[in-house]
Amino acid sequence: MSYSSSSKFPLLMPLMVACLIMAASGSNFHNDFDITWGDGRGKIVNNGEVLTLSLDKQSGSGFQSKNEYLFGKIDMQLKLVPGNSAGTVTAYYLSSKGTTWDEIDFEFLGNLSGDPYILHTNAFSQGKGNREQQFYLWFDPTTDLHTYSILWNPERIIFSVDDTPIREFKNMESIGVPFPKNQPMRIYSSLWNADDWATRGGLVKTDWTQAPFTASYRNFNADACVWSNGASSCKSNAPSSSTSTNNAWFSQEMDSAKQQRLQWVQQNYMIYNYCTDAKRFPQGLPSECKMS
Repeated sequence: MSYSSSSKFPLLMPLMVACLIMAASGSNFHNDFDITWGDGRGKIVNNGEVLTLSLDKQSGSGFQSKNEYLFGKIDMQLKLVPGNSAGTVTAYYLSSKGTTWDEIDFEFLGNLSGDPYILHTNAFSQGKGNREQQFYLWFDPTTDLHTYSILWNPERIIFSVDDTPIREFKNMESIGVPFPKNQPMRIYSSLWNADDWATRGGLVKTDWTQAPFTASYRNFNADACVWSNGASSCKSNAPSSSTSTNNAWFSQEMDSAKQQRLQWVQQNYMIYNYCTDAKRFPQGLPSECKMS
C-alpha cells in the first residue's frame, strides 16, 4: 500500500477543543516527563520543546510522565524513525502498575524503507488484553509530525490520528467486559529493538548499519484529571462542569460525522481486527465483539 491522501476523505467538523482542566504545558517536556532509561539516548532539547528517543545496538530508550491521570484527553505529536526502520518498535501508551493493570496502547512497528508502518493498538483492563487492532496509516509518519490522541472517559476510549478517530473501545461492563476506570495511569513511551517479531513476524531483522534510530516528540497536551495522593484533581473524578462545551471530553462520544470518519479508516486501512479472528477464539469471539 502506498501513502496517499484520498479524495474520499470526508470533510468533517474538527474535534471540539476542550479547555484545560489540568493541562500539561505543551511547551516544555522538562515539566511533564522524566527520561527513565537509555543511558543518554533519550534527550530533551530545544529548551524543552522537543524530546527525542534513540535506539542503537546496545540499547533503546524511554520516558514516562511525572503525573498519573484518571481520565483525560492526551495528545502528543510524533515523528517516527525514517528510512529502514525494520525491527524497531516505538511504543506510546498509558499504563497503571500491578498484576491487574490497565493499559491503552499505540505501538508503531517499523518496516523496510518505502513500506508503511503498522500502527498497532490494544486496550487492557484488569490485566487482560488480547484486543488488538492494526492499521496502515494514510500518510508517511516519518516525514513530519502527526498528532496521536487518546480520549479516555468513563464510557469509552477513542484512539485518534490527526483528529481522525481510528478506533473506539466502549465501556461494556453491563455484559461483563472489564473497562479501565479505577486505576490511574502514567504516559510512557519507548523506542526498542523487537526484530524477533515486529517486522513480518520477525523475518526482517534490524539493520544496525542504519543506527542510531531516532523518533521525536513535540506539543504534548493533557486535558485530564491528575491523580495525586490518592485523589483526583477533578471533583468526584469528574470535571465540575463536565456537561459544558469546555469540558466536553469527559462525556464526549462520536457524532455521525466522527462515525463516518472512523468507518472510512477501518474500511480502507485496518489490516487486523481481533473481533474477526475466529481461528484465534475457537470457543467464540469475545463478548464485546458481538456488540459491535
